[in-house]
Amino acid sequence: QVQVMESGGDLVQAGGSLRLSCAASASGTMIRFDVANWYRQAPGKQRDLVAHITRAGSTGYENSVKGRFTISRDNAKNTVDLQMNSLKPEDTAVYYCNVRIQNRDTSRYDDYWGQGIQVTVSS
Repeated sequence: QVQVMESGGDLVQAGGSLRLSCAASASGTMIRFDVANWYRQAPGKQRDLVAHITRAGSTGYENSVKGRFTISRDNAKNTVDLQMNSLKPEDTAVYYCNVRIQNRDTSRYDDYWGQGIQVTVSS
């Protein structure tokens, strides 16, 4: 049983910073993070990809967050972070971590989603 969890969401003023973290728990199974993504969904809107990172560390960003957000990972700890700087009210959304995880016992890959975490940026 693998569970993915986000942390770090909060209410912050415009111009402020937040750091989101994503980690997984696996009972009785060794796991390995592969490609990881951060998505966000604002009220009444679709869920959009914000940033992604490969296991090797290659990254990509949605245009509106380039230069403000940084995605990073720790392969030893199986964690993925999203550093968000110069936050704007339009960044307000529920942020989701999406990770492809390998079960080291079976070598099988599966995609997992966290439950989402609220980020609110006040003007």
